[in-house]
Order: sequence, then C-alpha cells, then structure tokens
Amino acid sequence: QVQLVESGGGSVQAGGSLRLSCAASGYSTRCMGWFRQAPGKEREGVATIDRGVTNYAESVKGRFTISRDTKNTLYLQMNSLKAEDTAMYYCAAKRTAWVGCAGLISTDFGYWGQGTQVTVSS
Repeated sequence: QVQLVESGGGSVQAGGSLRLSCAASGYSTRCMGWFRQAPGKEREGVATIDRGVTNYAESVKGRFTISRDTKNTLYLQMNSLKAEDTAMYYCAAKRTAWVGCAGLISTDFGYWGQGTQVTVSS
C-alpha cells in the first residue's frame, strides 16, 4: 500500500521559514514533487525532483529547495516566505516508478498525500 504522509506545515510570519517533509512508504519512484492549492485556486506545481535534478515554479525559485534522502523521504525547505505562499501543500509521486519528471503538471502524478497547511501572515 502506497502512503505519502506530509508534515511540517504551520503558521509563520512573512520572511520566515518552514521545512516540509513527506514520508513515502510502500513505493519508490524516480519522480516526486510538491504541489500547493490555495482557497479558490487550482492546484499548482511547486517543485519536482528526479534523481537529483530539480525543477521549480518561477514563483518559488531562489526561495524553496526540494530534496530527497535515501530513506525515501521528500523535503521542501521554504525560506523568505510570502503571504502568497499560503496554501495546502501536497506531496506527490508518479504512478509509474521508472518514468522521470516532465514538468509541474499535477495530472502526471498518481499518488498524493493528505496535505499540510502552510499559512504565512504579512
């Protein structure tokens, strides 16, 4: 059974930092990523990682860092947070294990975590 469990969300003031974690079990795949969804908005890609190669949305470049350890845990280090970063953040993995990342398109990902809320106050 595939499980993706996020943690690390919370409330922080603008300019602050948070580190999200996603513990993956029951499955290992090349491509994993972070997505977010704010109230009233569509889900958007934040970052992906594929064998160490990373890709970021323009809105988070230089502020967020995605990484993955050997124990199949995915991380998102978020610095210089802004109010517009407020959203529910989701960890995701591609359903086909050997297929690499092709972009920040949510429909490419078949496994999702339950989400962790990030709230940034200005």
